[in-house]
Amino acid sequence: MALVHRATLDPTKQELVEAWLPTQPWAAGRAIVEKVAEYRFDDPDGEVGVETIVWSLDDGSVIQTPLTYRAAPLAGAEAWLVGTSEHSVLGSRWVYDGCGDPVWVATLATAILTGGSQAQMVIEHDGAMVDVPARMQVRGSGAAPFGHAVTPVESVTTEGDVTVVRSDGVELRLPRVVGTPVTGEATLIWLDGEAATLAALHRP
Repeated sequence: MALVHRATLDPTKQELVEAWLPTQPWAAGRAIVEKVAEYRFDDPDGEVGVETIVWSLDDGSVIQTPLTYRAAPLAGAEAWLVGTSEHSVLGSRWVYDGCGDPVWVATLATAILTGGSQAQMVIEHDGAMVDVPARMQVRGSGAAPFGHAVTPVESVTTEGDVTVVRSDGVELRLPRVVGTPVTGEATLIWLDGEAATLAALHRP
């Protein structure tokens, strides 16, 4: 369950991503038109926000940006910092490209290998928790138990529009541009909308 706060962010998520995109080779020359949808995973420890936002761009392509939100800097992850923002409820937040964050790696791998789906988002209203309808549905293709511990990200490489993250014997392949082919033993599928593969897992 992911709690959505009635809050403001300064700068906003879109402003952070718009400033960061020109530094990414897979996004060169492209600009955001609008947000399409988003989904979240739950950090088992309840400390890190894990969200992937899907955007449409001015050239007609669709990209995904996995983001993590932290209350303090992540040691050794300076290269993956998208920016900082002030949350009107939670205070200062450090926002990272999820590909460099071990909590993102663990939550994504777990969803892929166990057939998991996005977290149910809720918002507090008059003292009660009210479900927020999902803007997109995702599901992993696997069915095996997966007790993966959070471990450091060993390497992150990008070739073309695909980023490959390696961590503790797991290799995650993320098509930054939705629709770019990726393969693996198990995948995360966007069930509605584009009905595309959003990530693939391989064990080298």
